[in-house]
Amino acid sequence: MTPSPQTRSPSGLILPSYPRDDASHPALDTPEYASTSFRHPSQPLQLLPQYLTEVTGPLLGHDRVGATDHDLTAQHDGEPLGERIIVSGRVLDSGGKPVPDALVELWQANAAGRYRHSGDRHPAPLDPNFSGVGRCVTDADGGYRFVTIKPGAYPWRNHDNAWRPAHLHFSLFGQAFTQRLITQMYFPGDPLFSQDPIFNSVRDPKARERMISRFDLDSTVPEWALSYRFDIVLRGSEASVFEDEEEDDD
Repeated sequence: MTPSPQTRSPSGLILPSYPRDDASHPALDTPEYASTSFRHPSQPLQLLPQYLTEVTGPLLGHDRVGATDHDLTAQHDGEPLGERIIVSGRVLDSGGKPVPDALVELWQANAAGRYRHSGDRHPAPLDPNFSGVGRCVTDADGGYRFVTIKPGAYPWRNHDNAWRPAHLHFSLFGQAFTQRLITQMYFPGDPLFSQDPIFNSVRDPKARERMISRFDLDSTVPEWALSYRFDIVLRGSEASVFEDEEEDDD
């Protein structure tokens, strides 16, 4: 994607900006996704200036990641319940080049379809051995890898008999907090795709397909875990679909 004309911050830095991809990205007010009526802006957006500290730091590197942060099955005394899976891929720019040293965060529901979050009242069991959050930093080839549990579907009261397909949330940071992108990863063949307004709020069918991981037999671990591949492309015609702002745990 070609950047729009550059802007100058109050500190004098030249900052590239990018136009919103309205052909792919969801509308901020999507009636089928009921809670957007309460969340979308009702007044014209205002540009917030970025200062030197916001565009140059803090650095989000390897010192932010613990030894078991990438393995959500090894963060407690016991193993969590559910189907163990591996999720891996690469973070790439619009030219297909790897993006190293990007902080990748993941959060998800457990195998029963419940988040460890005070706002989740779904009457499904919590797993004392599963927190549902992880992080890692991409390597020199832009690669990342998580070991986790396949999440369950869950009800969310958006419409009659509404269930969310199994999914993982991904957050990617650049070199500062202002450089953050959020997306969701789905699993192939899910029967709930057709009735999920969040998935279908992405208007471009090809863009929706890029939100679905692919089963990756080559990276499975025999007799231990199945594997899924999910590459994340930051810009360009093959870009992943990102949220414009952080949503709740939906």
